[in-house]
Amino acid sequence: MCGIVGYIGPSQAPAILMDGLKRLEYRGYDSAGIAVHDGEKINMLKSKGKLINLEQKLEENPISGCLGIGHTRWATHGAPSDINSHPHISSDRLIAVVHNGIIENYLDIKEELIKKGYKFVSETDTETVAHLIDYYYKSGLGFLESVFKALEKIEGAYALGILCRDYPDTLIAARKNCPLVIGKGEGENFIASDIPAILHHTRNVYFLDDNEVAVIKADEIKIYDKNKNEVKKDIYKVKWDIDAAEKGGYEHFMIKEINEQPKIIQELVQRRIPENSHLIDMSGIKLKKADIEALSRIYIVACGTAYHAGLIGKSLIEKLTRIPVIADVASEFRYRDPVIDERTLLIVVSQSGETADTLEALRIAKRNNARVMAVVNAVGSSIAREADDVFYILAGPEISVASTKAFTAQVTAMEIIAVSMAMELGKLDSDKFNNIKSELYEIPSKISEILQKSYIEKQLAEKYSKAANVFFIGRGLDYIVSMEGSLKLKEIAYLHSEAYAAGELKHGPIAMIDENTLVIAVLTQEELFEKTLSNIKEVKARGAKVIAIALEGNESFAKEVDDVIFIPRTSWITAPLLAAVPVQLFAYYMAYCLGTDIDQPRNLAKSVTVE
Repeated sequence: MCGIVGYIGPSQAPAILMDGLKRLEYRGYDSAGIAVHDGEKINMLKSKGKLINLEQKLEENPISGCLGIGHTRWATHGAPSDINSHPHISSDRLIAVVHNGIIENYLDIKEELIKKGYKFVSETDTETVAHLIDYYYKSGLGFLESVFKALEKIEGAYALGILCRDYPDTLIAARKNCPLVIGKGEGENFIASDIPAILHHTRNVYFLDDNEVAVIKADEIKIYDKNKNEVKKDIYKVKWDIDAAEKGGYEHFMIKEINEQPKIIQELVQRRIPENSHLIDMSGIKLKKADIEALSRIYIVACGTAYHAGLIGKSLIEKLTRIPVIADVASEFRYRDPVIDERTLLIVVSQSGETADTLEALRIAKRNNARVMAVVNAVGSSIAREADDVFYILAGPEISVASTKAFTAQVTAMEIIAVSMAMELGKLDSDKFNNIKSELYEIPSKISEILQKSYIEKQLAEKYSKAANVFFIGRGLDYIVSMEGSLKLKEIAYLHSEAYAAGELKHGPIAMIDENTLVIAVLTQEELFEKTLSNIKEVKARGAKVIAIALEGNESFAKEVDDVIFIPRTSWITAPLLAAVPVQLFAYYMAYCLGTDIDQPRNLAKSVTVE
């Protein structure tokens, strides 16, 4: 959600901080600010709105210094405003803090500090951290000791960057349940909530674990656990290139990432199912036949788009292995006391690997002796580090808030996992395996074929951009694609859109259908084609306009709908990978027609690291 960046070294911090914050804009924010130590005092600038507002303030009131912290805020406590923006600073400008996360007991701490004479100017939970550290420091503790003492008292989630006026050579960082990385440079060091913010300065990073505190100087990094013992960590070298986090000539990151899907799926399939092999490479997954046979149930848990990928995984694993699978939204799963034991496998799906509810679901499973498999994109993320087995989709940085390439990579991963489990159990013969392998190998070129005809979705978006209500319908896997298509339209076009299992229309939703309704019907599951076609006729009879997404070869039904997007023929297993692309493109072009902020839609954040 919020973005953090920090710098210490020989260069001027403001420019580095502003550049880092720009590279974190995709995370979503409503205000921004920086605090810079000039060697004697801490200077601060903050502004509501986009970074350009902060840039203008910086031009009018330049500040300098070689140590600083910056932040983009996504409001939780207190409305977006200059005052509520981070950094927050103690009353006499001794301690400055940037913070991602939520301090759950901040009201109790705030009340105690007010009694001690502290004055609060913001509505945020973060300001309590600055005053609390200030209090312990003025009671006689050192800078680091004051931070440790404050962390003992606060409850909740945090990634923190902290400055002290009396320490012009030190930046302290701390983390619990929110991501934070440390970049190791040559005579300079960095902190950030995500790697793209610092990648053009260094490829060498440390991942902070929960309850760790780092003391960072220009030429030294020391990391401590909660017991103040020094921790030795291995450096992780980032392998992807900074160009992957740039637009590369595209107008928006979203359309760039949609167009990256053929390459990402091709690389994922070739890496996991080598062309000249009859085996699946399940590196990172230690689950074997005996482990699978011992399972009584599988849960797939995720949020948002990743949950939709998990629903597809549920269908595939159940159908191919006959093991019961329950898919659940992480924010519900963690609170409903699910049945979990040593015969349970929990599969968590997350692009960032830091999704708060998903991470907590993982920890609940671990506490109940379940095995956890993670399907993640971000290497070194919290979920990846805490899971027993990890399947990296390696889709590269996804900058647009609305997920596209990560979704299809997650679906590809779920297909490979399902096929691998079925092979381990002997429930998939070599002929069926080879057929699925062949279909997967053909998916990249078929997606490219769809992308070459993206003018179809563009024309349809222009035609239907004034639709007041949009319904997506489908059956089986098509229903799940419908859910994803509806979510995309809501996320970036801000249109009222709902997805329904087509057979449920008569149980209520059909009352909403009239001549002002646009229905998008997904029909790629051949055995359910006629059933869904009957539902299309029902909505047409009530005046709705219908766009159908169907496999080539089914042209005869075109007269039943207003418009059709035909996609290349493929098997039922791989059809969601193709059907997802038109719904992504349609949402993109609808948003384009409506003039919304496509890459940074209002109120949304890329990585949801708080409840």
